[in-house]
This record gives sequence, C-alpha cells and structure tokens, in this order.
Amino acid sequence: MSALASLSRLFAAPAPSAGIEIAADRVTGVVLDRERRVAAAVSRPLPSGVVTPAVNAANVVEPDTVRDVVREVRTALPGAPRRVALVVPDSAAKVSLLRFDTVPARAADLEQLVRWQARKTAPFRIEDAQVACAPGAPLDGGGREFVVSLVRRDIVEEYEGACARGGAHAGVVDLASFGLIDAVLASRPPAEPDWLLVHAAGGYRSIAVVRRGHLILFRHRPAGDGDEGLVDLVHQTTMYYEDRLAGDGYGRVLLAVSRQGATAEDAARLRQLIETHLDTPVTPIAAGRSAEPPHEEEPLPDVAAALAGLLVREHTPRGGVAA
Repeated sequence: MSALASLSRLFAAPAPSAGIEIAADRVTGVVLDRERRVAAAVSRPLPSGVVTPAVNAANVVEPDTVRDVVREVRTALPGAPRRVALVVPDSAAKVSLLRFDTVPARAADLEQLVRWQARKTAPFRIEDAQVACAPGAPLDGGGREFVVSLVRRDIVEEYEGACARGGAHAGVVDLASFGLIDAVLASRPPAEPDWLLVHAAGGYRSIAVVRRGHLILFRHRPAGDGDEGLVDLVHQTTMYYEDRLAGDGYGRVLLAVSRQGATAEDAARLRQLIETHLDTPVTPIAAGRSAEPPHEEEPLPDVAAALAGLLVREHTPRGGVAA
C-alpha cells in the first residue's frame, strides 16, 4: 500500500485509530478496531456556507459552528478520541503530477526542486504553501513522477484549529480522495490493471487513475453541473487516459458518493449512469466493518471510506512512502 500525500504529520507519535473529516456539508468521525476495520462511524450535517472549500480563500467561515459539530461527532465516537487523523476536502488543495528526469539524492534538494517547479502554476505564493510530495510512477531512464499537493498554510491551520476547538488534535492531515485511494490499495495488489476512482463529494467531484499502485492522473471539478457533468468528466478523463497515457482499459471502476444526505438509491443511479457510458461495471467503495452491526444513524459506507483508508495507511509500516 502506498500513501499519495500527507499534508501534516507527527512522526514521533503513534498512529491514531480515529479520524475526523471536515467536508463542505458534514463532519464525519471514524474509529478503527484492532483489526483495522471500521468499528464505528458517525456523521453530522453542516449548515450551508459554514465551510466553503477553496484553494485561495478562507475555508472555515463559521469556526464556532464547525467546532460544535466536531465536538458532537467526537463525543459520539467510542472513547471520545482526542488524537485523530484529519481529512479535508480536495477543493482546499492544488494537486499536480510533476516529472523529473533526474531525481536529487538529497531530500532537501528534492524539496527545493519541487517548490521551484510548483511555483510556476501555484495559485498563491509558494512561500505561503504547505507542500506535500510523494513518489509516483517511475519513468524510463531513471526519472520519476511525483504527486505534489499545495495547500495554503493558513487554510490547513483553519481545519486543524476547528478540530482542536472541538477537542481533538490532528496529527495527520490529508485529502479526501487520497484517503479513498489508500482504502482501495489496502486490499488490492499494486500490480493489478489500471483502475479508475470516481469521487462525488459535497460541492466537488474528483477523478483518479491508478497504475501499479501509483497515481497517474488526477482531475478535480466543482459539482455545479450535476451527475451528467460528472459523467462528462469521466468521459474526458478516459479519452486523455487512452490518448496520452497509453491506457488500454480499466481493470476496475470504483465510485464513492460522499455527499451529505446521499442515499443508496442516489449512489445506484449514479453508478448506472457511469456503467452505461463506460460499458464497464462500477463498484461502490465501502469501508471494511467490524462484526458489530452498524448503528441506525451511521452514514453510507462511502462516507467513512476516506477516513478508514487514511487510518489504515498510518498503521502500515510503509505508510507515508509511496512504493
């Protein structure tokens, strides 16, 4: 299993077994059991406009409201955990795939090279950015592609601060779609055929293509044009994948629907739209559960999957380093 990016990490601390996700429309909490399965999941809605994920603007607009919902979710989880992993919306970050024909041997030199290259397309001053870089696919000739995430440092602090005011310390911060990819990689061999992830979240949709355990394509769009717009994005991504990335078809297509209030019927309808377009079966992402039955107020499995993926990654010895 490989981690695609980590925005913030406390290397000295043990990996948390609980996580909080702050999305545009909800706050979700997850606790894993000793077998690294979801023992409990709790999700509560956020009023519209309280969190407005964006790359270059304030995200947590009403900190007190978010604090109260985070506290409610945290205290509803078994043990009311105080150390958590934190998942934030993809919309808070700019994700790029950078290629280097020659990779510096020293980590400091690589960081400098990544910052210099990322500066060209960053929507804000690179000096204000928290930069995460993880090795991606190897290139012919000894080079390598890198997955680079840029988030304004003050935006990361907004999410961390909301978590802290709700009574939890965030030791690890990552993006929602990266957590979903980690959830898939946790149970599949990295050498499997190329696969496509479609993530329909509150306020945005993200598309990812993974090849041999490495992210090779990532696209992100606002959700303003509905499910038909998502299908169009899937089509555009597939055309690029086939024309520019030598893609010969997806071994699997996976869908996560993490919008607040989305029903099983909503997810099934979207799966059918994508299946019809691609003429390929679409599988829902579901977080692995413990043997205990879910509580009647628990969210759809898709909602818990990003947190579960991040938590499992952090409990894996190779967590945080791409294969």
